[in-house]
Amino acid sequence: QLQASGGGLVQAGGSLRLSCTASGRRPFSTYAMTWFRQAPGKEREFVAAISWSGSTTYYGDSVKGRFTISRVNAMNTMYLQMNSLKPEDTAVYYCAVLSRWPQFSPEETTYWGQGTLVTVSS
Repeated sequence: QLQASGGGLVQAGGSLRLSCTASGRRPFSTYAMTWFRQAPGKEREFVAAISWSGSTTYYGDSVKGRFTISRVNAMNTMYLQMNSLKPEDTAVYYCAVLSRWPQFSPEETTYWGQGTLVTVSS
């Protein structure tokens, strides 16, 4: 089970940090993880992904240089630090487990969190 949190309302140029906490029998360190987002009326978009140990990360073109994905396996938690936020970053953000690495489409995921809403005002 995945629980995403940390969303909210922020002004353009501001920052937010999202968290995704996992629970279950399987060690968190055995999962490659990812963030997706979905804006109203749009398809789900890849945001970032991180390998099992955290040593390798990937980012979608629209967030490169502004967002940072990280994880603390001992805390069963993944993070998404979002800086220099833009109104176009407004979306529901989801965390998920990747079933194939490095494949970053929604079809290559298994478990999903419930999503957390990020709203960026101009």
